[in-house]
Parts: sequence; C-alpha cells; structure tokens
Amino acid sequence: MKPAIVLVHGAWGGAWIWRRVLPLLRGAGHEVHAVTLTGVGERTHLLGPAIGLHTHIADVLGLVRAEELRELVLVGHSYGGLVVTGAADRLLEQGHALRGVIHVDAAIPLPGESWSSPHLPQVVAERTALAAAHGGALPPPDPAGFGLQGADRDWLLRRQVPHPFGPYREPLHFDAARLARLPRLFIDCVAPAYPTIATARQRARSQPGWTVIERAWGHAPMVDHPQELADLLLGFGPQAG
Repeated sequence: MKPAIVLVHGAWGGAWIWRRVLPLLRGAGHEVHAVTLTGVGERTHLLGPAIGLHTHIADVLGLVRAEELRELVLVGHSYGGLVVTGAADRLLEQGHALRGVIHVDAAIPLPGESWSSPHLPQVVAERTALAAAHGGALPPPDPAGFGLQGADRDWLLRRQVPHPFGPYREPLHFDAARLARLPRLFIDCVAPAYPTIATARQRARSQPGWTVIERAWGHAPMVDHPQELADLLLGFGPQAG
C-alpha cells in the first residue's frame, strides 16, 4: 500500500500553494492532504499573538489523527521544514508508521533552535521590526525573490497573507537521534537560491542520512515546476507501495 502524503506549506502560504501538485500525486495512487496552518491561507481570520510553532505542529498532527493516516510521508516547504520536523518527532513518539520526511528548499533545525536561529542578525532585526510595524505579523515578500515572474508572481501576490510572528522565535525541541533513523530528502532549489535557506543547504550536505537533490529552480517549485517536483516526490524511496 502506498503511503499517504501530507504537504505543509511555508510562511505566508496555505494549502492552495500545492494546487498544481495535488492532482499529479493523487494520479499516482497516493492519498494526499495539504495542510493550511493556523493564521494563514483560508485560516487568516485566526491570526493572533497566541499562535506559535507548537500551533502549526498541532495542525499537522490534527490532520493525521482526523484522517486516520496509518503510513505517511511528510513534505515541508521553507518554514514548513520546522513544522514537519516537530510533527515527525511527535508521530514517531506516538508509534506512527512514518516512511520519511522531504524538505523542499526547507529549514533543517537543530534541537532547541527557532525559525530565526540560523538567520543573520540583520535579517532577524528586519523581520522583528516588520512584525512590530504590522500588528505582530510578518508581511509577505515579493514572490519575485522566489524566482517567480508574470502570472505566477501575480498569483502569489493575490494569495499570500501576513504570517504569525510567534513561530519566528519559538524554539523547537525534538529527538534528533529518533529522526535520524528516517529516510530524509532535501530538494535544493538554487536558481535563485533563497538566502534564508543557506544553513539548511549546508546541513543537508554535512549531516548523515540526508539525500540531496539540487535543481535549477526557484524557491517555490510547486508553482512553476509542479510536474518535475511531483516526479521527485514520487521517486523518493519510501513512496513505493
């Protein structure tokens, strides 16, 4: 039996960002779910100061529980790398059959780190000031920085919403040894290379157990390279049923 695939978006997004990938994965015979994290996407009306990284991890765990998923692969994009790391740790602790974790140009945290930990001090200062000036949320960036142009850039400009600031500083505690036993794939998108993913690129190449695939894509390949991304997700070893 093929495992279910759970897709977790990055900051400013929502389940909508996977729209072009979903039918491709489902067409290959997988049960696929895309999570919308609390406070963004169609759940932006829930935006508030109480939202933290723990909230977003709970979003993923809640979906797995509600859908009664038995065997699954977690896929995280960008900030979603922290979310799937925390969710994977909890699922393993609870005895779920987790087949692997895929980071699509996504953060790779160390135990005790927050989303902001690998960022340069000037980036942290800029984002903190932005959040303070926008009611405690991070305003979305121009998708041109993701390598998107034309209609694809316009699509994100219409849909992106401010991201809760609480997750930016909340540390993530997890059992690194437990996660190290999982198959883990890092898809490195380098054209252009998104600056805040630099630490994750280095870690994926220096930590044992990671498979790294580099592609000349921008930071949001589910938007402008959906077929190619779906092929990589489906080609990941643990997907075989």
